[in-house]
Amino acid sequence: MREIDEAELKAIVSKANGHEAVLFYTPLCGTCKIAERMLGIVEATSASIPMYKVNINYTPEVRDAWKIASVPCLVVLKDGQPLRKEYAMQSVDYLYEIMKGLD
Repeated sequence: MREIDEAELKAIVSKANGHEAVLFYTPLCGTCKIAERMLGIVEATSASIPMYKVNINYTPEVRDAWKIASVPCLVVLKDGQPLRKEYAMQSVDYLYEIMKGLD
Protein backbone atom coordinates (compact mmCIF):
# COMPACT_ATOMS: atom_id res chain seq x y z
CA MET A 1 0.00 0.00 0.00
CA ARG A 2 1.57 3.21 -1.16
CA GLU A 3 1.29 6.41 0.85
CA ILE A 4 0.14 9.42 -1.13
CA ASP A 5 -0.67 13.04 -0.38
CA GLU A 6 -3.79 15.03 -1.20
CA ALA A 7 -2.46 16.26 -4.56
CA GLU A 8 -1.67 12.70 -5.66
CA LEU A 9 -5.08 11.52 -4.45
CA LYS A 10 -6.83 14.20 -6.48
CA ALA A 11 -4.78 13.24 -9.54
CA ILE A 12 -5.64 9.55 -9.09
CA VAL A 13 -9.33 10.37 -8.66
CA SER A 14 -9.40 12.61 -11.75
CA LYS A 15 -7.85 9.87 -13.94
CA ALA A 16 -9.66 6.98 -12.29
CA ASN A 17 -11.12 4.22 -14.38
CA GLY A 18 -12.26 1.26 -12.33
CA HIS A 19 -11.79 0.55 -8.64
CA GLU A 20 -9.28 1.88 -6.12
CA ALA A 21 -9.16 1.76 -2.33
CA VAL A 22 -7.91 4.52 -0.03
CA LEU A 23 -7.22 4.11 3.67
CA PHE A 24 -7.51 7.32 5.68
CA TYR A 25 -5.42 7.14 8.87
CA THR A 26 -3.50 9.14 11.46
CA PRO A 27 0.02 8.21 12.56
CA LEU A 28 -0.80 7.85 16.28
CA CYS A 29 -3.94 5.75 15.82
CA GLY A 30 -3.43 2.17 16.99
CA THR A 31 -6.56 0.93 15.25
CA CYS A 32 -5.27 2.49 12.03
CA LYS A 33 -2.05 0.50 12.31
CA ILE A 34 -4.05 -2.72 12.72
CA ALA A 35 -6.24 -1.80 9.71
CA GLU A 36 -3.11 -1.12 7.66
CA ARG A 37 -1.64 -4.51 8.59
CA MET A 38 -4.88 -6.29 7.68
CA LEU A 39 -5.06 -4.51 4.34
CA GLY A 40 -1.41 -5.38 3.73
CA ILE A 41 -2.32 -9.05 4.06
CA VAL A 42 -5.26 -8.61 1.69
CA GLU A 43 -3.02 -6.78 -0.76
CA ALA A 44 -0.38 -9.52 -0.60
CA THR A 45 -2.90 -12.26 -1.24
CA SER A 46 -5.08 -10.90 -3.99
CA ALA A 47 -5.10 -7.19 -4.49
CA SER A 48 -6.16 -6.70 -8.03
CA ILE A 49 -7.14 -3.11 -7.32
CA PRO A 50 -4.70 -0.35 -6.37
CA MET A 51 -4.60 0.49 -2.65
CA TYR A 52 -3.35 3.74 -1.18
CA LYS A 53 -3.14 5.33 2.25
CA VAL A 54 -3.39 9.00 3.15
CA ASN A 55 -2.90 10.87 6.39
CA ILE A 56 -6.26 12.48 7.08
CA ASN A 57 -4.53 15.44 8.75
CA TYR A 58 -3.10 16.49 5.38
CA THR A 59 -6.15 15.89 3.19
CA PRO A 60 -8.68 18.48 4.41
CA GLU A 61 -10.40 19.09 1.07
CA VAL A 62 -10.97 15.43 0.21
CA ARG A 63 -11.85 14.61 3.84
CA ASP A 64 -14.58 17.25 3.85
CA ALA A 65 -15.83 16.49 0.35
CA TRP A 66 -16.16 12.78 1.08
CA LYS A 67 -17.44 13.40 4.63
CA ILE A 68 -14.87 11.14 6.35
CA ALA A 69 -16.11 10.99 9.94
CA SER A 70 -13.25 9.17 11.69
CA VAL A 71 -10.22 6.98 11.19
CA PRO A 72 -9.47 4.39 10.12
CA CYS A 73 -11.69 4.73 7.10
CA LEU A 74 -11.35 2.60 4.00
CA VAL A 75 -12.95 4.30 1.01
CA VAL A 76 -13.59 2.13 -2.01
CA LEU A 77 -13.77 4.19 -5.19
CA LYS A 78 -15.34 3.42 -8.53
CA ASP A 79 -14.32 5.68 -11.39
CA GLY A 80 -13.04 8.24 -8.87
CA GLN A 81 -16.21 8.44 -6.81
CA PRO A 82 -16.69 6.97 -3.31
CA LEU A 83 -18.63 3.75 -3.62
CA ARG A 84 -18.32 2.47 -0.06
CA LYS A 85 -16.84 3.57 3.29
CA GLU A 86 -15.74 1.09 5.93
CA TYR A 87 -14.94 2.31 9.42
CA ALA A 88 -14.90 -1.06 11.18
CA MET A 89 -12.15 -3.29 9.83
CA GLN A 90 -13.72 -6.46 11.20
CA SER A 91 -11.18 -9.02 9.97
CA VAL A 92 -8.78 -9.82 7.16
CA ASP A 93 -11.42 -12.15 5.71
CA TYR A 94 -14.04 -9.38 5.79
CA LEU A 95 -11.72 -6.96 3.97
CA TYR A 96 -10.69 -9.69 1.51
CA GLU A 97 -14.36 -10.32 0.63
CA ILE A 98 -14.90 -6.59 0.02
CA MET A 99 -11.92 -6.40 -2.33
CA LYS A 100 -12.73 -9.71 -4.02
CA GLY A 101 -16.24 -8.49 -4.74
CA LEU A 102 -14.83 -5.62 -6.81
CA ASP A 103 -13.13 -7.79 -9.41
